[in-house]
Amino acid sequence: MGGRTEFLDLHFDDLDMAAMLDALRARRADAPFVYVVTPNVDHIVRLSKEGQGSPLRRAYADAGWCLCDSRILARLAAWRGVRLPVVPGSDLTARLIHDTLEPGDRLCLIGGGEEDIAALAALRPDIVIVQHIPPLGLDNNAAARAAAARFAAEASARFTLLAVGSPQQEQVAAEMCAMSNAAGTALCVGASLDFVTGRQHRAPRWMQRASLEWLHRLARNPARLWRRYLVEGPCIFALAWRWKHR
Repeated sequence: MGGRTEFLDLHFDDLDMAAMLDALRARRADAPFVYVVTPNVDHIVRLSKEGQGSPLRRAYADAGWCLCDSRILARLAAWRGVRLPVVPGSDLTARLIHDTLEPGDRLCLIGGGEEDIAALAALRPDIVIVQHIPPLGLDNNAAARAAAARFAAEASARFTLLAVGSPQQEQVAAEMCAMSNAAGTALCVGASLDFVTGRQHRAPRWMQRASLEWLHRLARNPARLWRRYLVEGPCIFALAWRWKHR
């Protein structure tokens, strides 16, 4: 599926947004199942605490496409002589829904809220949407993860959006990959639907280009995000330094 570049123990695909959209347009509902992961700083920091053979690491390694979601991550890579094209997961999800899905396509949504079906149907009344809302605590509930994976595999959708947060969505994708009846393409989209449906708003373009989208999100939801961005996130600099000098 194209070349890959290694950085911080992950292998990223050398694809920009246009190339990734071309790849998705070529995927049909009956194609052999693959899934897309879009690691950001938070994901990399979490993975650094996992053993090399952990199920979560395997979930990222087995993905059909691994795309860099973070401009900060891309800047760190560039400072170390590694080029990582940035394909923000939120932008990819929006382009998939608006531009890539064709009339009559079937879309499966795992996660989100009950209101998301109506919101997506308003955006794309010409497609069929099915949804499964798993319980909270999916990462510690093997039965619920299996039920989510089974629903998605049996939905026979061209595209599946896994919107249950990381690492749950990557775990569900990996379980789908082991199912003989799974087909099509799944994308691990996190909270991207919040932006697509208008529940939340992206940072201004200038903040995105300046790698300050994290600051915009922190300002809008400090109680939930302060630890991610102010305590855990800065660990990425030490990880990049160690990778450079390893």
